Amino acid sequence: MPKMKTHTGAKKRFNLTKNGKVKRAHAYKSHLLNGHGKTPKRKRGLRQGAYADSTNASTIKKMIPYK
Repeated sequence: MPKMKTHTGAKKRFNLTKNGKVKRAHAYKSHLLNGHGKTPKRKRGLRQGAYADSTNASTIKKMIPYK
């Protein structure tokens, strides 16, 4: 059986915790960050990490088998 290939996009975006949860970052934090783009309160919230939904977690785990 050959080795499984890691999905290179997924390995940059997701991490696994000790308990096996999938950690992710929030979207919409790449541009329009000052002035009329987003409020400071919203930007603070986007800094926090989050967990992937359980419906997507199993798919993501298959994409990053060696993490």
